[in-house]
Amino acid sequence: MKKIFILTGEPSGDKLASEVINDLNKINKNIEYLSVGGENLKSLGIKSIYNLKEITYLGFTNVILNIFKINKKINQTVKAIIDFSPDLLFTVDSPDFTLRVAEKVKKLNNNIKTIHYVAPQVWVWREGRVKKIKNFIDHILLLFSFEKKFFEKENISCEFVGHPLLQNKERGKIDINQIIGKNKALISVFPGSRKSEITVLMPILLEFIKLMNKKYTDMTYVFHSTIEYSAFIKTFINKSKLNNCEIISDNKIKAHILHKSIFAVAKSGTVSLEICNSKIPSIILYKMNFLNFLIVKSLVKTKYANIINFAANEEIIPELLQSNCSAKNIFKNVSFFLENPNKMNEQVKKVQNILNKLKINGSSSELSSLSLNKFL
Repeated sequence: MKKIFILTGEPSGDKLASEVINDLNKINKNIEYLSVGGENLKSLGIKSIYNLKEITYLGFTNVILNIFKINKKINQTVKAIIDFSPDLLFTVDSPDFTLRVAEKVKKLNNNIKTIHYVAPQVWVWREGRVKKIKNFIDHILLLFSFEKKFFEKENISCEFVGHPLLQNKERGKIDINQIIGKNKALISVFPGSRKSEITVLMPILLEFIKLMNKKYTDMTYVFHSTIEYSAFIKTFINKSKLNNCEIISDNKIKAHILHKSIFAVAKSGTVSLEICNSKIPSIILYKMNFLNFLIVKSLVKTKYANIINFAANEEIIPELLQSNCSAKNIFKNVSFFLENPNKMNEQVKKVQNILNKLKINGSSSELSSLSLNKFL
């Protein structure tokens, strides 16, 4: 029986990994697993050596403050992998954690094959990492085709498997009128998936909605949340005394809500791809503490925060970052689009042209599972 150790660093990686492993189980049932994972891998019956929350840190300052804890976790994880002695170490995203573990594992046991899924964003910052990665990663699975040139020039084995958020998944029928009042225009709001992001953005977003309510009387604002932070978001809404806000945490219902929305306001991140794939016009925003911002600004070499804008080399989707991320600016941008439907259509059309270049025929998780099976 072959053995795979799955190493993730946060919930999004756990979800991606579970989709790949679910497809791998369809073609190869003769595999034993162990992981650092969350609820999604657990649902497949895969044990995690510790709770994923123990290593999910956000922001450079938090990493600095927790550096000794993180190093302790890295060493604990390396020991567990070496003791398990897998044929394959499958690392997923969170490169500052997962790749550091992979490097140590490879030094201790070169016979363990290493495959990394979701390349570190070397096209955004720290391109020099590529030279280092080739010493301990045997194969890398890429979400975007334009990433290949960065790895191929260093002769790193890599494969473009596409982004799972760009796959068109069938939706079952759900009557959202039972959840959201009839005859209301929906605006989807994505305040982030981490507590620190939500804490910063919720007051700004609720002030934006108050400004919107003075001008538009037929809007419902639906906050897309994880189950973990629904109650936290609700405390902000309750304090605001706004009565046209809802919170949705069920993934199937969220997809329907987004599809029925006339616009989306989202924290910068991969969710923007999901919004774009649903053909919903949007703006993105982000705000971090000043120290983190200075560190990021000194490292980032791209002009745009959004992957669509980066791929297009044009700000197709407005980016309201840092000091520009204010209730007034969000209101100004959203109301401009709502009053100019031609501008919304133009954004959607341009976005689709970019997405068509980023998509693959087939399933990202299936292609990734075939690649893993090949290395066993």
